[in-house]
Amino acid sequence: MSVWSKIVTAMRGGATEVGEAIVDNQALRILDQEIRDAGEELKKAEQSLTSVMAKRKMSASKVAELEKSATEYENHARSSAEKGDSDLALECATKVGQLRADLDAEQQYLATFKQSESTLKANIDKAKKSLKQMKQKVDHIKATEAVNKAQAACSSRHTGANSKMKTALESMERIEKRSEEH
Repeated sequence: MSVWSKIVTAMRGGATEVGEAIVDNQALRILDQEIRDAGEELKKAEQSLTSVMAKRKMSASKVAELEKSATEYENHARSSAEKGDSDLALECATKVGQLRADLDAEQQYLATFKQSESTLKANIDKAKKSLKQMKQKVDHIKATEAVNKAQAACSSRHTGANSKMKTALESMERIEKRSEEH
């Protein structure tokens, strides 16, 4: 039974080695695709940022609108109280209370949108820098690989030329020997 276990373990090890060899052989292609995927995710994050910024602007407008309305109703309440119309003054004061409650809630939403916007901007900037560095490294690796391939090709051509030269010299020596023998 232990022999079978070792055979299975050896097969699993072989499969792992083959898998690693494939991944190593295709490393640049895999890395390029991962960079493209990261770029797509970055675009989605930028779209989310745009959405958050739009919501923040709408919330800021609503805060300004609520502040303006609350101030207007406060002025109406004072004016009504000065004129002796306590029912209208009370109605305006109640409306001011509702507007202030809505304003507090909207200010909390606005603060949340501002925080989200700030966090998203920082994360997007960090991701852009990382992506740029990764692209530069990949370009450097590709350039180095191209140089290495070119050097290998030159070396093999040089070796091939030396080999042909050696063969030609040997042929010439044989011809010379034959001509000396005759």
